Amino acid sequence: MKIIQSISFIVFATAVLAQVPQPAAAQSKPIVIHAGTLHIGNGSVLTNQYLGFQDGKITYLAAEKPNWSNAEWVEAGQHHVYPGLIVMDTTLGITEVDSIKATRDFQESGDVNPNIRAIIAYNTDSEIIPTQRFNGILTAQVTPRGGLVSGQSAIVQLDAWNWEDAAIKAEDGIHINWPAKKVRRFDFATVGRSWQENKQHDSNLQTLDQLFADAKSYPTFAKEKPNLKLAAMQGLLTGDKRLYIHADDAGSILEACERAQRWGVKHPVLVGAAQADQVADFLAKHQIPVIVQQVHNLPEREDSPVDSGYTLANRLIAKGVKVALSYPSPSSGRNLPFFAGTCAAYGLDKEKALQLITANPAEILGLEQRLGQLKVGLDATLFISEGDALDMRTNKLTHAFIQGRLLDLEGRQQKLYQRFHKKYAK
Repeated sequence: MKIIQSISFIVFATAVLAQVPQPAAAQSKPIVIHAGTLHIGNGSVLTNQYLGFQDGKITYLAAEKPNWSNAEWVEAGQHHVYPGLIVMDTTLGITEVDSIKATRDFQESGDVNPNIRAIIAYNTDSEIIPTQRFNGILTAQVTPRGGLVSGQSAIVQLDAWNWEDAAIKAEDGIHINWPAKKVRRFDFATVGRSWQENKQHDSNLQTLDQLFADAKSYPTFAKEKPNLKLAAMQGLLTGDKRLYIHADDAGSILEACERAQRWGVKHPVLVGAAQADQVADFLAKHQIPVIVQQVHNLPEREDSPVDSGYTLANRLIAKGVKVALSYPSPSSGRNLPFFAGTCAAYGLDKEKALQLITANPAEILGLEQRLGQLKVGLDATLFISEGDALDMRTNKLTHAFIQGRLLDLEGRQQKLYQRFHKKYAK
């Protein structure tokens, strides 16, 4: 009996220690921030400005002090104010521990699942969410994985009691893993990976062609024969949803984009796109944006420069392609601003690098009227940092707001630090 009581106490104590911060209450009165530097998110910087917001929306931005007698004032001094960062193509909230299958809820059985909605699996109590907010990431595109057609991603704000409260856009777009003509597989003969022909390429393309053909004709028989999969596809044809195409090699990128045009997709978006620079002129001409993944990856080709991953976004921007950054793994996604910092270190203007994780993703998601900039009329989703948000040494948040709500930035890591600091500090 004593053993059972001891185990129960340990489980209870662990659960208490693991509690995530409670969601903040709605903004109750106006807030004004006076700061030395405001990074707008569109490439421009303002100094010594007053930023005011009410009811969760930015309503004031000027050099003159507003005459708000009932406002709460935040004197930020020489600190920096930024729009909330947006992480794209992540499994945040739908996976907790990669090595434990029971905590991975990002993939359904079957290869074609356009009707699967990531939003209903989103867990607002994930321990990983606070670690993102510590670095200024306040919005996420939660994305399913696996299969030929993975399902529908959702846009969430990272301070909510449940997925209904978190959802900014519950059905953002459908994700397709493009079947490449050649795939990399383990070769037992050489004990390494080698490129091999993808024997499923043609049959997978036929499956996709048939799916879109059926989706186009679905409105004619929807009432007689309702079909959840075909119903989910309609937004791609009307422009209400994006088609996110996960493809890396140049051949697959061209094939996928041309196919999307043939299918009548209004808003195709490339994800990954490791060789997108080889077809950048095509992408710029057809205004197809690119979500670059994992800036710190090593190059895939042996003859590529070692820093090719660091400069991919820069090269695409130089060609006129709209680019956003992503990091699919939630455990490393918290470093998103520092990946933008790497782009800046390798030649990109620092404010343009900031756009890769603020204004650009907002535009790609179709949410530029709500997120991505410090602009009157947009959501008051922003944060204050002691220094440069793209530098891991100086990005130390003092305040963060989502829709005007002041967040609790103390999480499990901070509590553990304080706990053991008291014991061992001298």
